[in-house]
Amino acid sequence: MTDSTTGVEASAPAEDVSIVYDGECPFCQHFMLLVRVRESAGSVRLIDARSDDPLVTDVIQRGFDLDQGMIVKIGERFYHGAEAMQVLAMLSTRTGWFNKLNYQLFRSQRASRALYPLLRSGRNLVLRIRGHKPIHSQKAAKK
Repeated sequence: MTDSTTGVEASAPAEDVSIVYDGECPFCQHFMLLVRVRESAGSVRLIDARSDDPLVTDVIQRGFDLDQGMIVKIGERFYHGAEAMQVLAMLSTRTGWFNKLNYQLFRSQRASRALYPLLRSGRNLVLRIRGHKPIHSQKAAKK
């Protein structure tokens, strides 16, 4: 089944999948460990948004705010924030309780848009408590 909003087919193999996420965020790290995208999408490249990877530079130059959401890049198409979560839900397997729950929560564009800001707020709060700077300010300090 293809999702009409993202154009991604549920559990369909995808070419050249890259995920840019906050490597200092414990929630993001655990999510990347638990979500089973590799099993259905094949090769998936995980990239820490705080790294100097060329894709991070490209994403920022395109105007995406990595403090406001992760990026999923499939081929030449970029998905950001809630849309990225929805794409990951559609690409992941339905194996295991986490992936089943993730699919149920984020397969809908409406649900993704409603839930993602809550997840992002929790992430931002935990990062502040742990003393981590936002990605944007860390990148600006390196320049």
